[in-house]
Amino acid sequence: MDLGLKDTVAVITGGASGIGLATARLFLQEGARAILLDRSEQVSAVAAGLQEETGRAAAGVACDVADEESVLHAAERAQDRFGQLDHVVHCAAVGSGKFGFPFTNLKPRDWRSSLEINILGMVHVAHAFAPRLTERKEGTMTFLASVAGQIGSQTDPPYSASKAANINFAQCLAKDLAPHGIRINTVCPGMVRTPLNESVWRAWNDQQPPEGRKSYEEWAGAKVRSVVPLGRWQTPEDIAAMIVFLASRRADNVTGQTINVDGGFVMHW
Repeated sequence: MDLGLKDTVAVITGGASGIGLATARLFLQEGARAILLDRSEQVSAVAAGLQEETGRAAAGVACDVADEESVLHAAERAQDRFGQLDHVVHCAAVGSGKFGFPFTNLKPRDWRSSLEINILGMVHVAHAFAPRLTERKEGTMTFLASVAGQIGSQTDPPYSASKAANINFAQCLAKDLAPHGIRINTVCPGMVRTPLNESVWRAWNDQQPPEGRKSYEEWAGAKVRSVVPLGRWQTPEDIAAMIVFLASRRADNVTGQTINVDGGFVMHW
């Protein structure tokens, strides 16, 4: 299936690892060019590796999405690198690093990083890139949220609340930008093996008495089997496939949608 992405340019925040990296790789495999934005010092090396692997042009730009000026600078560098921007995918996010059940396990100060990176980071990305897409009267923006933003996950309330905000703001953007031919959608992963998911286990495990502790594999395996109807993990590649499809010509009439790639997790709730 030709997705119509050849020679387009995709910008991916959080592109140096996890779902962002899988998404960048798939865009390149579909014939696009990619710019990875990440606060990791390895982002340029990761981009160079992808370029060698796929034979498609890729570049890495250091960027902290919580810093408005950093995002504006990255947007300028991205456009200068390839002369155009077609697709923006925002994957950068963090959890609080605390086990939040009940929410009183957390202090208000524990919310700050999740709100600054997950909510204001999305705001910074939208403000930096939407005008560039509007000028061209076409393009897409896809935001990575989470099923936690739909079900009020008690595991990490700051993360859950920030992901709900991502879903809501994406719908606002979809309405604002539709007259300019720009499509906005949100993808919600379920259970994915990422450092963020492992940090949730670690925060939970630290709260348990010695006899109640479990390895990450034990904890996560039991959770997947109990809450995911398909009974298996979702992978970064599963999420990337939906993101890239939503950016493609095959999804030209899809905007303002929240798509779950969760093995039926939310259906279970």
